[in-house]
Amino acid sequence: MFTDKLIQAIEQKKSPVVAGLDPKIEYVPQLIRAQAGGGLEGAAAAIWEYNRQLIDALCDVVPAVKPQLAYYEMYGLPGIAAFYKTVAYAREKGLLVIADGKRNDIGSTAEAYASAFLGHTTLPEGNVVSLGADALTVNGYLGTDGVKPFVDCCKANNKGIFILVKTSNKSSGDLQDMFLQDGKKVYELMASYVDSWGADSIGEKGYSAVGAVVGATYPEEAYTLRKLMKRAFFLVPGYGTQGGSAADAVAGFDENGRGAIVNASRSIICAYKSSKWQQYGEAGFAEAARAEAMAMAKDINEALEARS
Repeated sequence: MFTDKLIQAIEQKKSPVVAGLDPKIEYVPQLIRAQAGGGLEGAAAAIWEYNRQLIDALCDVVPAVKPQLAYYEMYGLPGIAAFYKTVAYAREKGLLVIADGKRNDIGSTAEAYASAFLGHTTLPEGNVVSLGADALTVNGYLGTDGVKPFVDCCKANNKGIFILVKTSNKSSGDLQDMFLQDGKKVYELMASYVDSWGADSIGEKGYSAVGAVVGATYPEEAYTLRKLMKRAFFLVPGYGTQGGSAADAVAGFDENGRGAIVNASRSIICAYKSSKWQQYGEAGFAEAARAEAMAMAKDINEALEARS
């Protein structure tokens, strides 16, 4: 079960941190860009080398990485190739990989998405793994027929999904906070679906393969949602650059300090640009990322201790 592996990795590394590998070419140090060449091919090559060095620096201090598909798709086919290599290399280095694609569609198309990221593709000569992620973010607002293929794929392949419930962006309340006729909010209704969709895929450690995206920028809502989704593992964006603090981020953890992993992207991969880690300089970008990831884990662990 994916969540069992994730909890084990978090406990081994004492780090409930997932590093978001969301690269733009302007984030990549000039010393790498200068060697990669121009065009989409050069940009993708630079991003891949950037990611490779980041993964080398992070693989023993974080349990997982989360590459966001948009940051690779914007560089066309070479960018998709960089995504593929990033996923494969991260898994080779022992990291779990959460593909952040927020995928979904009608049932047949959802099956194709699930096969691409979490299962296998059937060819005349047999089945082959395509993108090979361990988990995928999913938009649940198409309903059960769009989610079931992902759930089935999780159960068949020991994978996981994280369904959007209460997202970290400022305008999330435009829809998610709207009241329904029964007095519940939309995100509360989505939470009830997440709980039911994952009811028959519970791992040994008590968490389902069907998790939830719950932003650190809404700690009161996260606290409520933890009560509504006791079996759902939370993926928590919004820490750091988006304004969420460690105290905010731990609102979605359970009473044992489990049940959630906190994402940070720019604050980790661009740590070398921060005055906090300026001693590393551009050449030490990977070491700066490692230092920031370790500091973030310490911050969150201390917040968990203070809460208990």
